[in-house]
Amino acid sequence: MLSKEKMARINELARKAKEKGLTETEAKEQSKLRGEYLQTFRSSMLNTIKSVTVIDPKGNDVTPEKLKKIKRNNLH
Repeated sequence: MLSKEKMARINELARKAKEKGLTETEAKEQSKLRGEYLQTFRSSMLNTIKSVTVIDPKGNDVTPEKLKKIKRNNLH
């Protein structure tokens, strides 16, 4: 998870970009921070998805094969 300070800075830069625009340095900082945020988000989402099992109304495991393969590879 990204720190509160980094999240606050992302929001601050977003507001400034809408109001006045950003300097080149600020734009680079914003891009770097967004990259960090997306990397953290994707990692968290992948961990969540790895714990999902899909069960149909009859009680059968219908988890997609791609997800089953990811789960199997993660165990090794």
